[in-house]
Amino acid sequence: MPSEEWLKTLEKKKSLLNAPNDFNEYFSNDKLFGRKLHKLEIGDLKVPTGKLLVCDPLAHLRKEVEPYYVQVTPGEYPITVLVVEVEEDHYRYVAVKVKFTQELAVEYSEALVGSEDLNNLEEGDYFGFGVDAGLATIIDEKTRDEFCYFRNEWEKKNKGANIYDDYFASEFKKSFNENPVFQRDAGDWINFKIPNTDLNIPMIQSGFGDGVYPAYFGFDKDGMPADLVVQFIDLELTFTEE
Repeated sequence: MPSEEWLKTLEKKKSLLNAPNDFNEYFSNDKLFGRKLHKLEIGDLKVPTGKLLVCDPLAHLRKEVEPYYVQVTPGEYPITVLVVEVEEDHYRYVAVKVKFTQELAVEYSEALVGSEDLNNLEEGDYFGFGVDAGLATIIDEKTRDEFCYFRNEWEKKNKGANIYDDYFASEFKKSFNENPVFQRDAGDWINFKIPNTDLNIPMIQSGFGDGVYPAYFGFDKDGMPADLVVQFIDLELTFTEE
Protein backbone atom coordinates (compact mmCIF):
# COMPACT_ATOMS: atom_id res chain seq x y z
CA MET A 1 0.00 0.00 0.00
CA PRO A 2 1.14 3.59 -0.58
CA SER A 3 2.56 5.55 2.34
CA GLU A 4 0.43 8.10 4.16
CA GLU A 5 2.71 10.85 2.88
CA TRP A 6 2.21 9.70 -0.73
CA LEU A 7 -1.57 9.59 -0.28
CA LYS A 8 -1.56 13.12 1.14
CA THR A 9 0.41 14.36 -1.86
CA LEU A 10 -2.02 12.52 -4.14
CA GLU A 11 -4.95 14.34 -2.57
CA LYS A 12 -3.27 17.68 -3.25
CA LYS A 13 -2.42 16.75 -6.85
CA LYS A 14 -5.59 14.81 -7.60
CA SER A 15 -7.04 17.27 -10.09
CA LEU A 16 -3.88 17.00 -12.23
CA LEU A 17 -4.43 13.24 -12.57
CA ASN A 18 -8.01 13.42 -13.82
CA ALA A 19 -8.57 12.22 -17.39
CA PRO A 20 -8.74 15.08 -19.92
CA ASN A 21 -11.44 13.22 -21.86
CA ASP A 22 -14.94 11.99 -21.02
CA PHE A 23 -14.79 8.22 -21.53
CA ASN A 24 -18.53 7.88 -20.97
CA GLU A 25 -18.89 10.08 -24.05
CA TYR A 26 -16.31 8.02 -25.92
CA PHE A 27 -17.99 4.69 -25.28
CA SER A 28 -21.62 5.83 -25.67
CA ASN A 29 -21.38 7.64 -29.02
CA ASP A 30 -21.30 6.31 -32.57
CA LYS A 31 -19.49 9.40 -33.84
CA LEU A 32 -17.21 12.06 -32.33
CA PHE A 33 -15.10 14.81 -33.90
CA GLY A 34 -16.19 13.80 -37.37
CA ARG A 35 -15.15 10.15 -37.06
CA LYS A 36 -17.32 7.04 -36.74
CA LEU A 37 -16.82 4.94 -33.61
CA HIS A 38 -17.38 1.22 -33.15
CA LYS A 39 -17.28 -1.08 -30.14
CA LEU A 40 -15.55 -4.44 -30.28
CA GLU A 41 -16.23 -7.03 -27.58
CA ILE A 42 -13.26 -9.39 -27.19
CA GLY A 43 -14.39 -11.59 -24.30
CA ASP A 44 -13.95 -11.46 -20.55
CA LEU A 45 -11.00 -10.83 -18.27
CA LYS A 46 -10.52 -13.15 -15.30
CA VAL A 47 -9.45 -11.25 -12.19
CA PRO A 48 -8.70 -13.80 -9.44
CA THR A 49 -6.92 -11.47 -6.98
CA GLY A 50 -8.44 -8.07 -7.80
CA LYS A 51 -4.96 -6.61 -8.29
CA LEU A 52 -4.65 -5.23 -11.83
CA LEU A 53 -1.77 -3.96 -13.91
CA VAL A 54 -1.34 -2.61 -17.44
CA CYS A 55 1.75 -2.95 -19.62
CA ASP A 56 3.17 -4.11 -22.94
CA PRO A 57 2.76 -7.91 -22.63
CA LEU A 58 5.76 -8.85 -24.79
CA ALA A 59 8.24 -6.04 -24.17
CA HIS A 60 7.72 -5.24 -20.50
CA LEU A 61 5.70 -7.90 -18.67
CA ARG A 62 7.83 -9.27 -15.84
CA LYS A 63 7.03 -10.50 -12.33
CA GLU A 64 8.50 -7.24 -11.03
CA VAL A 65 5.76 -5.15 -12.68
CA GLU A 66 3.64 -3.85 -9.82
CA PRO A 67 -0.17 -3.83 -9.77
CA TYR A 68 -2.13 -0.65 -9.17
CA TYR A 69 -2.87 0.23 -5.56
CA VAL A 70 -6.62 0.46 -6.27
CA GLN A 71 -8.08 -3.04 -6.11
CA VAL A 72 -11.33 -4.42 -7.51
CA THR A 73 -13.57 -7.31 -6.53
CA PRO A 74 -12.29 -10.60 -7.99
CA GLY A 75 -14.44 -11.91 -10.82
CA GLU A 76 -14.82 -12.02 -14.60
CA TYR A 77 -15.40 -8.77 -16.46
CA PRO A 78 -16.14 -7.83 -20.10
CA ILE A 79 -13.46 -6.21 -22.25
CA THR A 80 -14.55 -3.61 -24.81
CA VAL A 81 -12.27 -2.05 -27.40
CA LEU A 82 -13.30 1.33 -28.82
CA VAL A 83 -12.48 1.58 -32.53
CA VAL A 84 -12.26 4.74 -34.64
CA GLU A 85 -12.78 4.74 -38.38
CA VAL A 86 -9.91 6.95 -39.51
CA GLU A 87 -11.02 6.64 -43.13
CA GLU A 88 -12.74 3.96 -45.18
CA ASP A 89 -11.33 0.52 -44.26
CA HIS A 90 -8.76 2.12 -41.95
CA TYR A 91 -9.44 1.49 -38.26
CA ARG A 92 -7.47 2.22 -35.11
CA TYR A 93 -8.04 1.27 -31.47
CA VAL A 94 -8.85 4.30 -29.33
CA ALA A 95 -9.21 2.75 -25.89
CA VAL A 96 -9.86 -0.47 -24.00
CA LYS A 97 -12.33 -0.70 -21.13
CA VAL A 98 -12.85 -3.39 -18.50
CA LYS A 99 -16.21 -2.87 -16.77
CA PHE A 100 -16.46 -4.00 -13.13
CA THR A 101 -20.01 -2.92 -12.20
CA GLN A 102 -23.18 -1.57 -13.77
CA GLU A 103 -22.58 1.79 -12.11
CA LEU A 104 -21.59 4.79 -14.22
CA ALA A 105 -18.16 6.29 -13.58
CA VAL A 106 -18.46 9.95 -12.59
CA GLU A 107 -14.71 10.58 -12.36
CA TYR A 108 -11.68 9.12 -14.10
CA SER A 109 -8.29 9.34 -12.39
CA GLU A 110 -4.97 7.95 -13.58
CA ALA A 111 -4.21 4.43 -12.36
CA LEU A 112 -1.09 4.44 -10.15
CA VAL A 113 0.94 1.86 -8.25
CA GLY A 114 1.46 4.13 -5.26
CA SER A 115 5.18 4.95 -5.52
CA GLU A 116 5.23 7.55 -8.32
CA ASP A 117 6.95 10.87 -7.71
CA LEU A 118 4.00 13.26 -7.52
CA ASN A 119 5.85 16.31 -6.26
CA ASN A 120 6.81 17.73 -9.64
CA LEU A 121 3.58 16.78 -11.42
CA GLU A 122 2.22 19.61 -13.58
CA GLU A 123 -0.82 20.24 -15.76
CA GLY A 124 -0.79 17.92 -18.77
CA ASP A 125 1.66 15.41 -17.24
CA TYR A 126 0.84 11.74 -16.86
CA PHE A 127 2.77 8.63 -15.84
CA GLY A 128 1.41 5.95 -18.16
CA PHE A 129 3.11 2.75 -19.30
CA GLY A 130 5.62 2.17 -22.06
CA VAL A 131 4.81 0.26 -25.24
CA ASP A 132 7.68 -1.06 -27.39
CA ALA A 133 6.06 -4.07 -29.10
CA GLY A 134 2.93 -2.25 -30.27
CA LEU A 135 0.75 -4.12 -27.76
CA ALA A 136 -0.97 -3.50 -24.44
CA THR A 137 -2.63 -5.75 -21.88
CA ILE A 138 -4.77 -5.43 -18.76
CA ILE A 139 -4.21 -8.39 -16.45
CA ASP A 140 -4.46 -9.59 -12.88
CA GLU A 141 -1.40 -10.08 -10.67
CA LYS A 142 -1.83 -13.88 -10.66
CA THR A 143 -2.12 -13.89 -14.45
CA ARG A 144 1.12 -11.91 -14.61
CA ASP A 145 2.90 -14.67 -12.70
CA GLU A 146 1.37 -17.48 -14.76
CA PHE A 147 2.22 -15.79 -18.05
CA CYS A 148 5.80 -15.13 -16.96
CA TYR A 149 6.15 -18.81 -16.04
CA PHE A 150 4.67 -19.90 -19.40
CA ARG A 151 6.98 -17.60 -21.33
CA ASN A 152 10.05 -18.67 -19.37
CA GLU A 153 9.31 -22.35 -20.00
CA TRP A 154 8.60 -21.72 -23.71
CA GLU A 155 11.89 -19.87 -24.16
CA LYS A 156 13.79 -22.68 -22.40
CA LYS A 157 12.37 -25.17 -24.91
CA ASN A 158 12.84 -22.87 -27.90
CA LYS A 159 16.36 -21.52 -27.60
CA GLY A 160 16.98 -18.52 -29.84
CA ALA A 161 13.36 -18.30 -30.96
CA ASN A 162 11.25 -15.14 -30.88
CA ILE A 163 8.02 -15.65 -28.97
CA TYR A 164 6.06 -13.26 -31.19
CA ASP A 165 7.31 -14.49 -34.57
CA ASP A 166 7.40 -18.15 -33.59
CA TYR A 167 4.32 -18.37 -31.38
CA PHE A 168 2.00 -15.39 -31.08
CA ALA A 169 1.99 -14.34 -34.75
CA SER A 170 -0.07 -17.42 -35.56
CA GLU A 171 -2.43 -16.65 -32.64
CA PHE A 172 -3.04 -13.14 -34.02
CA LYS A 173 -3.57 -14.54 -37.51
CA LYS A 174 -6.09 -17.00 -36.11
CA SER A 175 -7.89 -14.13 -34.38
CA PHE A 176 -8.19 -12.31 -37.69
CA ASN A 177 -9.47 -15.41 -39.48
CA GLU A 178 -12.14 -15.96 -36.82
CA ASN A 179 -12.99 -12.28 -36.18
CA PRO A 180 -11.89 -10.18 -39.16
CA VAL A 181 -13.99 -7.10 -38.37
CA PHE A 182 -11.81 -4.14 -37.29
CA GLN A 183 -8.61 -6.14 -37.68
CA ARG A 184 -5.79 -6.05 -40.19
CA ASP A 185 -4.98 -9.38 -41.83
CA ALA A 186 -2.09 -10.11 -39.45
CA GLY A 187 -4.45 -9.67 -36.49
CA ASP A 188 -4.81 -6.81 -34.02
CA TRP A 189 -5.99 -8.55 -30.85
CA ILE A 190 -6.12 -11.85 -29.04
CA ASN A 191 -7.57 -12.96 -25.71
CA PHE A 192 -5.03 -15.68 -25.07
CA LYS A 193 -5.69 -18.54 -22.66
CA ILE A 194 -2.45 -19.39 -20.89
CA PRO A 195 -1.76 -23.13 -21.36
CA ASN A 196 -2.44 -25.35 -18.33
CA THR A 197 -4.36 -22.56 -16.55
CA ASP A 198 -7.86 -21.11 -16.59
CA LEU A 199 -6.46 -17.58 -16.94
CA ASN A 200 -6.38 -15.36 -19.99
CA ILE A 201 -4.28 -12.43 -21.15
CA PRO A 202 -5.68 -10.00 -23.73
CA MET A 203 -3.15 -8.49 -26.12
CA ILE A 204 -4.38 -5.47 -28.05
CA GLN A 205 -2.71 -3.29 -30.68
CA SER A 206 -1.93 0.10 -29.13
CA GLY A 207 -3.54 2.82 -31.22
CA PHE A 208 -0.82 4.29 -33.42
CA GLY A 209 1.95 2.00 -32.11
CA ASP A 210 4.77 2.41 -29.62
CA GLY A 211 4.74 5.19 -27.05
CA VAL A 212 3.63 5.94 -23.50
CA TYR A 213 -0.08 5.56 -22.75
CA PRO A 214 -2.18 6.36 -19.68
CA ALA A 215 -4.68 4.15 -17.86
CA TYR A 216 -7.55 5.50 -15.75
CA PHE A 217 -9.79 4.04 -13.08
CA GLY A 218 -13.38 5.22 -13.36
CA PHE A 219 -15.02 5.76 -9.96
CA ASP A 220 -18.77 5.79 -9.35
CA LYS A 221 -20.72 8.27 -7.20
CA ASP A 222 -19.73 6.33 -4.06
CA GLY A 223 -16.04 6.36 -4.92
CA MET A 224 -15.91 2.69 -5.91
CA PRO A 225 -14.09 1.51 -9.06
CA ALA A 226 -16.61 1.04 -11.88
CA ASP A 227 -14.18 0.42 -14.74
CA LEU A 228 -10.60 0.72 -15.97
CA VAL A 229 -9.84 2.44 -19.27
CA VAL A 230 -6.56 2.35 -21.19
CA GLN A 231 -6.38 5.25 -23.64
CA PHE A 232 -4.40 5.07 -26.88
CA ILE A 233 -5.83 7.99 -28.85
CA ASP A 234 -7.15 11.39 -27.75
CA LEU A 235 -9.88 11.86 -30.34
CA GLU A 236 -10.09 15.63 -30.00
CA LEU A 237 -6.34 16.18 -30.30
CA THR A 238 -6.07 13.79 -33.20
CA PHE A 239 -9.06 14.71 -35.32
CA THR A 240 -9.58 18.45 -34.79
CA GLU A 241 -7.46 21.36 -35.97
CA GLU A 242 -7.40 23.19 -32.63
